[in-house]
Amino acid sequence: MDVAEFGGVVTLLDEIINDRTVPKNIRSSAEASKNYLIGDGESWEMKISTAIHTLDEIINDPNMPIYARTKIWNVVSALEQKRRELG
Repeated sequence: MDVAEFGGVVTLLDEIINDRTVPKNIRSSAEASKNYLIGDGESWEMKISTAIHTLDEIINDPNMPIYARTKIWNVVSALEQKRRELG
């Protein structure tokens, strides 16, 4: 598995990161998740699990716009699918 397989996920995270209508703490968590995925050193299972955990922490933020929440749900779903493929 390589970073190219996460192209759609990274694209959605970039949309959140670059959207100035999304609160800064949510953009920061999206960026942290992206960095976990594209970073080196950890196993793919650990990268995916860490990214999912980071996004789960912000998913219920009351300040999050609905469309951003939907994108995050899509990202988490895609990451969970990738994690199942690893197992």
